[in-house]
Amino acid sequence: MDAARADAPAPRRRYGGKSAEQRRAERREALLVAAQEIWQESGWAAVTMRGVCARAGLTDRYFYESFADRDALLATIWDQVRDETLAMILGAIAPHGDDDPLVQLRAALAAVVHHIGDEPHRAQIVFGDHAGSAILEQRRRETIQLAVDLLIDLARPYLRPDADETGLRISVLLGIGGFVETVLAWRSGLVEIDAGELVEHLAGVGASLAPRFLRP
Repeated sequence: MDAARADAPAPRRRYGGKSAEQRRAERREALLVAAQEIWQESGWAAVTMRGVCARAGLTDRYFYESFADRDALLATIWDQVRDETLAMILGAIAPHGDDDPLVQLRAALAAVVHHIGDEPHRAQIVFGDHAGSAILEQRRRETIQLAVDLLIDLARPYLRPDADETGLRISVLLGIGGFVETVLAWRSGLVEIDAGELVEHLAGVGASLAPRFLRP
């Protein structure tokens, strides 16, 4: 036998026409879908390794094939939903690229508020209660800072030459933190208005802060 052939790795087996990598990716996706469903139904604390495996129809060993622990699974779901939410916001702003920044802000607010109103279970992943989970609290803080940077970058072409950048960052941070608390109160029924009214109130807050930083 040729030495080179003897040393060559054995061909990877395929089951049902799928490679080992494809089957592993499918198992990982099944775990993510199961975990997200449980989170949406009962909150992040209900997401357990055994519960997720049972819903996905997989054994425990396949969980650890894809995730080091439950925190890794929760962080992966958070990151996916966060990225989808940010993409939705940018998609809402895109048609208004040449408009006044307050028009862009209103479009972003409308997209998020209607998303929360239309898909409350899904929205609770990013806009729900994460107390008790160190990894999700960290992700929440990082996401707020990411959103602050995004809004400042979008506003930068419209800023006054002498705009106080530190003051702007603090104001945007207060705005985003207040927005999150407001939508949480709205979701829980403490604020009883419809989505359109909420958007108007939130946009009004942004408009009241704008003259300090934006060019006339």
